[in-house]
Amino acid sequence: MNKIQKLGCACEKPTSNYTEYRSSALGIDHTDGRNAEVSVQQCKLCQRIWIHYCIEFENAPQSERWYKGIVSKKDRPQISPENAVGFLENLDWYVYGGSFFESTGTFGQGKLNVSL
Repeated sequence: MNKIQKLGCACEKPTSNYTEYRSSALGIDHTDGRNAEVSVQQCKLCQRIWIHYCIEFENAPQSERWYKGIVSKKDRPQISPENAVGFLENLDWYVYGGSFFESTGTFGQGKLNVSL
């Protein structure tokens, strides 16, 4: 499990706003027909790098869910859309939310719920 130290930055709050990050698309995870959008976000304040994984099943209302977790600069080049779930599941903690969870954000760890 990858230990991520909390620094007290605003980006660590589960309800942090997307405007606090610079974001760039990493690609789409087509594994098992998920078609999840995967992006890299960098906090404008502390410069830490987050992997953001967002999935929504087209024919399933209230299925939108997202996960984001901090990754090291050395791990970042190894992360692809297809292995992002594995990286997030191995973090000490991540933030997740969305209509599926009826949450704007909370802390979690372990297995991601990415199936319909």
